[in-house]
Amino acid sequence: MLQLPKVIGHRGAAAYAPENTLASFREASRRGATWVEIDVKLTRDGVPIVMHDASLRRTMGIDRLVAEMPRAELPADVPTLEQSIACFAELGLGCNVEIKPCEGRERETARVTVETLRRAWPARLPPPLLSSFKDASLAAARDVAPEFDRALLIDDLQDGWRSRTDAVGAVGVNTSGKRLTAPRAVEIRAAGFALSVYTINDGAVAKALVGMGVHCVITDAPDVILAALN
Repeated sequence: MLQLPKVIGHRGAAAYAPENTLASFREASRRGATWVEIDVKLTRDGVPIVMHDASLRRTMGIDRLVAEMPRAELPADVPTLEQSIACFAELGLGCNVEIKPCEGRERETARVTVETLRRAWPARLPPPLLSSFKDASLAAARDVAPEFDRALLIDDLQDGWRSRTDAVGAVGVNTSGKRLTAPRAVEIRAAGFALSVYTINDGAVAKALVGMGVHCVITDAPDVILAALN
């Protein structure tokens, strides 16, 4: 089974530093996280950057779409995937790399992401985990780089979850900790999948979820959840 830490910092340590930035990754490490989760999109000129939203408006105050901007026009605070990997190498951080494509770029984003990981990921770090809400992205990642483990992101787990994971060759399921039920957690674990939940910032809730069988809690506040689970 896929081996994950008990806690992963969501977009770094988003409760304490701007999400998906090098500062956030450093803060996550400072607060005890050994892995972080990031989102990867492509710029207009095909550079993989770390950014969650389709637009820069919420995080950077710039009302423009990522897909319409070349890398050279992005703020310096938006790291490329390669810059992020260099930061992880410095800090010794593992990473759950979420492929977060702009619309219509599902396969392209997956391909560029895995090509970058193959070239730049340090051998001394644990292999990255790829995840996505987009089945097409995970299928493309499987086709191009089957050596990377994959987890399917599913916000609301319905009865068809197993057919979707099998179709993309996933070994993990990442789902909403607020929606996960105990019977579904048992079902996923019994099927041999690694089970992760997002985005849980309450220690008592995290403990209850781990008691249900969750392997890994993705959180904005890794120190809070680590303290609760330890």
